[in-house]
Amino acid sequence: MTTSDLLDHAEALIRERRAVRAYRPDPVPEATLRAVFSLATAAPSNANTQPWHVEVVSGAARDRLSADLLAAHAANRISTDFPYDDGLYQGVHARRRVEAGRTMYGALEIARDDVEGRRAYDAESLGFYGAPHVALLFTPVNAEARVAADIGMYSQTLLLALTAHGIASCPQGLLGFYASTIRESLGVRDRKVLFGVSFGYADDTAPINRITIPRAPLERRPGSTPSPTRTRP
Repeated sequence: MTTSDLLDHAEALIRERRAVRAYRPDPVPEATLRAVFSLATAAPSNANTQPWHVEVVSGAARDRLSADLLAAHAANRISTDFPYDDGLYQGVHARRRVEAGRTMYGALEIARDDVEGRRAYDAESLGFYGAPHVALLFTPVNAEARVAADIGMYSQTLLLALTAHGIASCPQGLLGFYASTIRESLGVRDRKVLFGVSFGYADDTAPINRITIPRAPLERRPGSTPSPTRTRP
């Protein structure tokens, strides 16, 4: 394979990956699951520590986990292992967040002031958007920000491996708000929950799967929104 071929494949893989929020019920074959998660282990990590622990949940266990999450949601039983505050996002980051929400909820025809509609959609997300599988990403119990960064590198590798195998996915930070529920449901001890990735085969008929949320351009133009990446000569 030439360098040009590699570049074409890499660009297609990276740009075609997107968050999918509606799935067909068809499960991913066992052999494909093993190939994907074997490939994901090639992810980098600080000093090759490979601190991730992944639980792939399917079938009856997936259904039990969803039921447990929905019960916790209904009871407003929140539990997080990593601190979160809405004030974390300021300025351009807050604006990007609002715009992404406007695009997504617009496709779902849920108004910005429809609190109950948004809460109901949160509940749907705890059913993993109908995906037949969910991967829960855990860290060691003593993990802090540096280890969380390693899990981020692993998860991006996993998302690209899924895409390469024709499997759709959606990283779900919301799952990290039910850490105790997840541990209890799965019988996992001495691990922190960071987030989860729902995955399966996309339902291409769903309007939510046809939205496009733009990325900031590489360079900043005068008067434009700041780019996350800046080059220096």
